[in-house]
Parts: sequence; C-alpha cells; structure tokens
Amino acid sequence: MSADAEVEPGTLLVAAPTLSDPNFRRTVVFVIDHRDEGTLGVVLNRPSEVPVREVLPHWGDHVAEPGSVFVGGPVEKKTALCLAALRTGETAASVPGVIAVRGPVALVDLDSDPDLLTNKVRGLRVFAGYAGWDAGQLAGEIDRGDWLIVPALPGDVLATPMRDLWGHVLRRQGLPTALLATHPGDLQRN
Repeated sequence: MSADAEVEPGTLLVAAPTLSDPNFRRTVVFVIDHRDEGTLGVVLNRPSEVPVREVLPHWGDHVAEPGSVFVGGPVEKKTALCLAALRTGETAASVPGVIAVRGPVALVDLDSDPDLLTNKVRGLRVFAGYAGWDAGQLAGEIDRGDWLIVPALPGDVLATPMRDLWGHVLRRQGLPTALLATHPGDLQRN
C-alpha cells in the first residue's frame, strides 16, 4: 500500500510542524482531486488582503467572511478556484454549477450564476492558485513525514482566519497527534 493511499478527495493534508517550505508552513490543504497522475488541493488557511469583489465582482457578495481571496497554493496563482459547502439536504447533483468533491463540499463553476447558488450553500470560498503534486511526489513527501492525512469536516472549508485552523485540526485528532498543535513553530524562540 502506497504512502498516499489514504489521500482522497475531501481529506486534509496538514503540514507537519517540521515542514519549513514557506508555501506550506503550518498549512491545511483540502484535497480536491487525487489520482495516479497527481494531486490537486487548496490551502484553507492563507487569506489574502484582496477582496473577492475586486477580482470576481459577481461573486464578492456571496463569499463567506472575511470576503477575501485565499491563497490556494503556489501553482497557477492567477487561476481562481471556488469551493462551496452545500446546505443540509442539498447534493452536488441537485445544484447547478457545482461538481461534487466529497459530501457537502463541491467545486463551483465560476462561470455560473452566483444568485442561483446562494440559497443552496452554507458558504463559498474563492482561492487564487492551488497546491499540486505530480505522480509520486506527494507519496514521497508523506513518507518523509511532511504531511499528516486527516479527515476533513465541511466547516473546515469555510473556517475563519481568526481561528488557528492548523492547530484546531491537529487538536481534534486525539493523542498523540493533538500534541503537535503545541509545537512552537520557531524553535529559536522556544
């Protein structure tokens, strides 16, 4: 069984405290697609200062607080992706303009009409860029201990930046994994 066998759409990749790559330090990545050719996801906990209405005016009034574009990752930074958390009772098959990822989380077609989605979603989040791994690359990073694979909750996609999503996700894993949330981040300051 490969190191990334547990990775599937709708799981989270949580950066290990020792992962020092500035693109991914203390990040939580939501996996959108995972197959033999590679993996695609978005970083959930990197808000930018750019309001969604500045880059996607039709969507600005429809996104969850804080209303800014999130930095989805270092790949294709000019590409926008949007995730939605559907309301209870809604499925991606019954909502026009979305593609199922897992459970109530769906990828939104940004060419669709946001007004048609408003009453069918709990919230929307727009990401600039994404995190991507070629075939075998993510498995190598997991084997090296760079990532923990954990289940996602639908609310993770809409978590506010005020909450330390990285620490919160680690703490809900139980012991001993929860103890990683207490890692100081900068060992020089410990």
